Amino acid sequence: MPFAYYRRLSAAQKRIYCRSDEITSIPLPRAQELRSLTDDLAAALEEEDRRGAERICQRLADGLTQRLEVPPVQITVLRVRPRDGWGELHGLYEPSEDDYLSRISLWMRTAQRAQVVAFRTFLRTLLHELGHHLDYELFELEETFHTEGFYKRESSLFNQLVDKEKPGR
Repeated sequence: MPFAYYRRLSAAQKRIYCRSDEITSIPLPRAQELRSLTDDLAAALEEEDRRGAERICQRLADGLTQRLEVPPVQITVLRVRPRDGWGELHGLYEPSEDDYLSRISLWMRTAQRAQVVAFRTFLRTLLHELGHHLDYELFELEETFHTEGFYKRESSLFNQLVDKEKPGR
């Protein structure tokens, strides 16, 4: 079932939306080799190490893009989430322009209390923004929409990367 904003899309956008919605998983080759990075990310967040979290996120993004054979993306981890009347910005994907890499910005701390974002939320935000990159680069969609398929793809990556046997995962 399409989300409410579907009604406002053009016919071309509706076709893209439907294509996106049909893709519900992303098989990640050798995903288990990247699991230690998610453990490292959890530790960096626990230690409130922004630079360490940024390095680990970059390595994780590099591992994903290499395995899926798509162009790399540059990751930046910033301090406190921007906030406005609409809420807090968790992450931001900026597609490539000219010779520049696509970029993902993530914020490590909540806006209201400046608390470090929980591991699962932070990792899901990274995977969410990578999902937009994959929509363009892997699936060659002309636009990237938040569809049920999009959220299922995000969960698919999360479930392949996180060892559920570990506490707090």
